[in-house]
Amino acid sequence: MARGKDTEPSPGRRGKSHLPEKLCIACNRPFAWRKKWARDWEQVRYCSDRCRSAGDRNGPKPQR
Repeated sequence: MARGKDTEPSPGRRGKSHLPEKLCIACNRPFAWRKKWARDWEQVRYCSDRCRSAGDRNGPKPQR
């Protein structure tokens, strides 16, 4: 039987609902932990490269 989106995950696997989430500081949308961010999760602030580049342009200005 082919597994589709309508089937439940196998007993040994969990869905993505147990993963930690953060809010993107550029778009204010929630994004979930990814394996590639495992070492740097504390420093991750943006959900995507697009938001990171937008955040760098529109980020806070340094005070004089």
